[in-house]
Amino acid sequence: MANCLRLIPFQSQGLVVGIQTARCFHQSAPALAVAMSKFDSNVSLPYEKLRKNLGIIKKRLNRPLTLSEKVLYSHLDDPQGQEIERGTSYLRLRPDRVAMQDATAQMAMLQFISSGLPKVAVPSTIHCDHLIEAQVGGVEDLKRAKNVNEEVYSFLKSAGAKYGVGFWHPGSGIIHQIILENYAFPGLLMIGTDSHTPNGGGLGGLCIGVGGADAVDVMANIPWELKCPKVIGVKLTGALKGWTSPKDVILKVAGILTVKGGTGAIIEYYGPGVDNISCTGMGTICNMGAEIGATTSLFPFNKRMADYLNATNRGEIAKEAANYKDLLTPDEGAPYDQTIEIDLSTLEAHVNGPFTPDLAHPISKLGENAKKNGWPLEIKVGLIGSCTNSSYEDMARCASIAREALKHGVKSKIPFNVTPGSEQVRATIERDGIAQTLREFGGTVLANACGPCIGQWDRKDVKKGEKNTIVNSYNRNFTGRNDANPATHAFVTSPELVTALAIKGSLDFDPRTDKIKAADGSDFKLSDPFGDELPVKGFDPGVDTYQSPPSDGSKVNVDVDSKSQRLQILQPFDKWDGKDLEDMTILIKVKGKCTTDHISAAGPWLKYRGHLDNISNNLFLTATNAENGELNKVKNRQSGEWGTVPDTARAYKAAGIKWVAVGDENYGEGSSREHAALEPRHLGGRAIIVKSFARIHETNLKKQGLLPLTFANASDYDKVQPDDKLSLVGLSKLAPGKQVECILKHSNGKTDKIMLNHSMNEQQISWFKAGSALNRMKEISGKK
Repeated sequence: MANCLRLIPFQSQGLVVGIQTARCFHQSAPALAVAMSKFDSNVSLPYEKLRKNLGIIKKRLNRPLTLSEKVLYSHLDDPQGQEIERGTSYLRLRPDRVAMQDATAQMAMLQFISSGLPKVAVPSTIHCDHLIEAQVGGVEDLKRAKNVNEEVYSFLKSAGAKYGVGFWHPGSGIIHQIILENYAFPGLLMIGTDSHTPNGGGLGGLCIGVGGADAVDVMANIPWELKCPKVIGVKLTGALKGWTSPKDVILKVAGILTVKGGTGAIIEYYGPGVDNISCTGMGTICNMGAEIGATTSLFPFNKRMADYLNATNRGEIAKEAANYKDLLTPDEGAPYDQTIEIDLSTLEAHVNGPFTPDLAHPISKLGENAKKNGWPLEIKVGLIGSCTNSSYEDMARCASIAREALKHGVKSKIPFNVTPGSEQVRATIERDGIAQTLREFGGTVLANACGPCIGQWDRKDVKKGEKNTIVNSYNRNFTGRNDANPATHAFVTSPELVTALAIKGSLDFDPRTDKIKAADGSDFKLSDPFGDELPVKGFDPGVDTYQSPPSDGSKVNVDVDSKSQRLQILQPFDKWDGKDLEDMTILIKVKGKCTTDHISAAGPWLKYRGHLDNISNNLFLTATNAENGELNKVKNRQSGEWGTVPDTARAYKAAGIKWVAVGDENYGEGSSREHAALEPRHLGGRAIIVKSFARIHETNLKKQGLLPLTFANASDYDKVQPDDKLSLVGLSKLAPGKQVECILKHSNGKTDKIMLNHSMNEQQISWFKAGSALNRMKEISGKK
């Protein structure tokens, strides 16, 4: 078939927003091969290669394998020679595809452009979901976002066309729902520049959240490196019933493992209970595995996945996966590093929070716990949807609750916001009357985007600093996460419970036992929620929102205005000069929780994700300074004056003063945003020293040439005084497994010597020496 381009007007929610370029492939997939997706018809499912690689691994290890190991190890670049030891080895892997959301794609594509390569080496996509702010409703909010972000969308669209990356227009939906509907398949290994990439585990894929620099490696055809994860097995028995939903599985697991209990491990679900959970329900569970620090989460291939593949017009993939079930299910007797067992039949519905997703409360205890802790009982807003809970099944079950309430003359007592996960879900719930039911209940249907889940919410009902409670079906509820108000107590639960709690408007309501006052004065109790797992009439695809890259993008221009406030071409970071880092100033000693939200705030700052210098003005804005207990107020050790953290860092950089930041446990948990690593590097930081790191952030720091170090003795954190001068010595002998000596010079003239650990291997040490992983890539390729 000859190459051809066709131009298609692109609409979303009634708005003409651009031109779609569709591509006919010059050479289709072999007749007997099954394509990875309808958008990648020239790329076949990798099952035969994976089975061959797995055969090599099985001979080498000579033991039963978990499903996680099967999928991961079968994607090894060198299955014969790769060292494999859980928790120790660094695996070199060949992922099948890359996915990027628009906020992180800006920096990823800017880094790829800096590499000088002509085209991506693996199927890759960009998804516009993060930059749409919730204000009024879907149509109006999308129109405004397109106007406000026109420069960024144009850049991403043209960069995608030039470098061979598929582009999903704003209004398409949330990246993880789009992946589940179109790209995920059992046995897939995918990396995505968003921490909730593991959502694809609901369809049997190992989908792992990374920073943009890792995505650049894969797009540049460089093996991707991952520390060999341990495997935590979660055995499910029984069946969900009543008000208990798939969300409650992960809320329970989060309560058990805490926000760092899954660090360095894959969470693998198995057991007879698995077959009693829908495919999108499994996606929900995997999605929120990010909140416990897990590398990713995974379910074995089963009929529920096949049903979903058939419903989304991928029946051929389901048939092919069935032929490779040995590859897509764990071996009998496979060893797990830790095992948790959950009986779905006795699992109680949960609500987690506030301020952290691992503070778990069974619904029967929520009101009591709220009163005991002084949390506001009155709920101000209820929100359902997000990448975690926006499936057709989720919306249908909520509509069943709303329908019953309306029958009794009752609506939501509070503002009720609904976020469809994708254009396909939006179109289908509109067709089936679900969206209208939710509107009659009092709901506002927002754009198919992340919205309030990531802080893209122009909230007007409370003032900043006003203590209040909200309940949502999202995944993350750190301080200020949803509305930039540190006094907002955000609770995470299932969309069904959000809907029920919205009727009462109070945390001390248990829909399983408590009654509601009907409009006629009678009392009624809500029935158990119900809804179809998949639409009986099939999915309505809605408006076509995809732009395929042309077969030859070499003539496409990608321009970045040097005066732009949104985009900035990256300049290489400086190389290490070969000397010890002596007498560094401590910019800030952080006390307590320090997520990537604390290091690089989201919300209104999202608009600067493509402009490193501008977004660096949010560095450590909400991190607590151990010296004074305040936010965004540190002492400039050169001038003696107090100022903001970014301004102080800039002053140090201008004066040539190298600085270091000191942090607490699980530093960098939360979002995958690499800006939390780019910003300290850009403003003159040289090292981050903490008690422990979250996985993605530690890797991001390594990629940008910063030294991520941990106290060999956690108590040494207390020895560090904010006005100390800190030296890292013996760096010329930096080596894997070798501790780094640190000298603390106190203001009273005394010194302390402490030892620091690191997890860098030889390659990662070369990134530090070169100044960044991107610098090292250029050194290897001979580019200057």
